[in-house]
Amino acid sequence: MWWFQQGLCILPVALVIWTAASFIFAYITAVMLKHVDPLVPYISDTGTMPPERCVFGIMLDISAFLGMATVYVRYKQVEALIGEHELKLKRLNRFGLLLGWISSFGMCVVANFQKTTIFSMHLVGAVLTFGVGALYIFVQTLLSLYMQPRVHSKTTYLIRLSIGVWTLSSIISMFVSSVIMYSSLRGVDVPQKMHWTPGETGYTAHLISTVSEWSLAFSFIMFFLTYIRDFQKIDLRAEAVLQSTHLYDLPPGNKRDSASESSSLLGGGT
Repeated sequence: MWWFQQGLCILPVALVIWTAASFIFAYITAVMLKHVDPLVPYISDTGTMPPERCVFGIMLDISAFLGMATVYVRYKQVEALIGEHELKLKRLNRFGLLLGWISSFGMCVVANFQKTTIFSMHLVGAVLTFGVGALYIFVQTLLSLYMQPRVHSKTTYLIRLSIGVWTLSSIISMFVSSVIMYSSLRGVDVPQKMHWTPGETGYTAHLISTVSEWSLAFSFIMFFLTYIRDFQKIDLRAEAVLQSTHLYDLPPGNKRDSASESSSLLGGGT
């Protein structure tokens, strides 16, 4: 058995590969068609113009679905690992599930509301994806702290903590540089601006902001990589529970039921 066939580790593997591919494919297409500058554009800019916009949206929607599935499996795994009396961890685990689903939904909003079309909705989606997603990372890191060394090693916790710090640093850098960029470009419709010239007003802040966004996105990807070993040790199954051996409202062959079904059609309406 190959390593990716063990348990459900294919979920985080697929999430990481598919999401990275959606970013890279949109970037290559947008650059080749000269829709954006080659030097670190915003991720959103690479999915703004057709045709890359269409593929970018579909691929991110699939990433959102994979994200929701991965977050749910993680929730079920933690639920099975912690004791019945550990109420604090149970509440924290449920909170993590909610945050993960909200962040995944935000990815759908980002994918389907381009910044050049409805900037306010795109911004809401970005806050849900990255802001709420960062909270999800810290909740999972906190769970890792409480579960080590009983469930997993301290190294796992430290790796997730390091990625959490990376995520927070990227958010702060992107926020500060974006504020500086917008304040220096008063009167300019920045969301519609796809091309930048080195040396122009706001260019340095723009570059720091875009680098921070890419750094933030890949910090998320790296975090889900830490789930691979954990997911090798879990399987979920759906069980069909039949309420009856047929799908009729009443048992087949019931004369009263048959008469009631045919009487209104054959009785002549009297």
